[in-house]
Amino acid sequence: MSAPVEIDGKILIEWGHTPGPAFGAALEQARALAAEGRDEAAIRAAVAPAPLPPKLPLQDADTIPLHVSLDAETPDEALNRERVIETMRTLVRTPTVAAAAIMPDACPAGPLGTIPVGGIVSTRNAIHPGMHSPDICCSVMMTDLGMVDPAAVLDAASGVTHFGAGGRDQGRRFTLSLDLLDAFRANPFLNHQKMLHTAQSHMGTQGDGNHFLFVGRSRAPGHTAIVTHHGSRGPGAQLYRAGVEVAEHWRRRLSPETLRQNAWIPADSDEGRDYWEALQIIRRWTKANHNAIHQAVTESLRATPAERFWNEHNFVFERDGLYHHGKGATPAWGSYASDATGKVLIPLNMAEPVLVARGRDAGHALGFAPHGAGRNMSRTEHRRRMGDTTPEALLAAETQGLDVRFFGGKIDVSELPSSYKRAASVVEQIGRYDLADIEDYIDPVGCIMAGDMAPPWLNGHRSGRRN
Repeated sequence: MSAPVEIDGKILIEWGHTPGPAFGAALEQARALAAEGRDEAAIRAAVAPAPLPPKLPLQDADTIPLHVSLDAETPDEALNRERVIETMRTLVRTPTVAAAAIMPDACPAGPLGTIPVGGIVSTRNAIHPGMHSPDICCSVMMTDLGMVDPAAVLDAASGVTHFGAGGRDQGRRFTLSLDLLDAFRANPFLNHQKMLHTAQSHMGTQGDGNHFLFVGRSRAPGHTAIVTHHGSRGPGAQLYRAGVEVAEHWRRRLSPETLRQNAWIPADSDEGRDYWEALQIIRRWTKANHNAIHQAVTESLRATPAERFWNEHNFVFERDGLYHHGKGATPAWGSYASDATGKVLIPLNMAEPVLVARGRDAGHALGFAPHGAGRNMSRTEHRRRMGDTTPEALLAAETQGLDVRFFGGKIDVSELPSSYKRAASVVEQIGRYDLADIEDYIDPVGCIMAGDMAPPWLNGHRSGRRN
């Protein structure tokens, strides 16, 4: 009897298999058949991947609907608008794209052809990791705390939340539910030791950059409210990297002309189904992360919340047979998820109210609403335009009367109001383009942000990484 055929990963790749979540199962099956004494031809036939369709060419941008809900009032805004439209016209050439839209808060977010912040892209049978970005499920949550002193809320929140790179230290971690941990273990994209450790240690953390914990008073009932803004932290970043890797293999096989940042995973493939499920698990983790911070603040104040809801703005949503990718854009239809309330939160900047709105499900916006104020210039350009003005002077001038705290101790001037679009203009465009109905305003009292943190290789813990 001849020796069993030796099968390893390199051989499977030579046979046309793509590394990914399904790769291990194919390798295991091939080795089992080899152990039974099957010859190479029989094994190769038994585990052969499904034949691929012909390679897909790029589309003509003029044939794809691109809805623009973005005005320009200044030269900076005009240049921003031009660049956003240019990058979207390049993006919509991707073969899977059925339609796209641009929100009033739109701004470029990478090389030409990259989905901008404030962009929505609807695709056929395709999940594009690059279109939800590494900050998967970046989102906002609001808790109405009733008639509680906002200064006490800020103090309590300062002792609860955690900004910066990495997770919480041992002894200060929040509990991750066993049900959620089991869900991670059941998904091939999420079931590895680094992911499981990160899911536990990053619970109750907010990252840095434009993420925040905002405290204000609502105009309607006059209650104190907290609003948090952050995404899925390390778990989301790890899933994104895995998704990009799988999508790149599919891009090379299906559409080599497609830009790398617009590669996709076919939704009806094994990898696509597993990745879609992984996204839903990461969504659950992110909601639990927000909720952990809100609940800890609430309990420290011995308050009774009147209301709590949330919505995401970096995610993928399936509707009417299409996959709608929102990058810095908020789903504005009430049935997008089982926990959707119909309400959307739209933060503007640290010195302006958070809008509590109800989405209009506008067709020309592909059902979305803006997620915030957006930028007209890069962080670097904003710092350049400061000239000789000190961060302390700029903060005092732009946030007079507010209690603005930086977790790392150093002011991040790129997050001050002047670095964002004019809030009133964004609000006007929300109404002009019929994107949402504003029901209430949460006027600012103060906020906590990461601040300008040193890189982790300088101090070993709190850093400037933007997850």
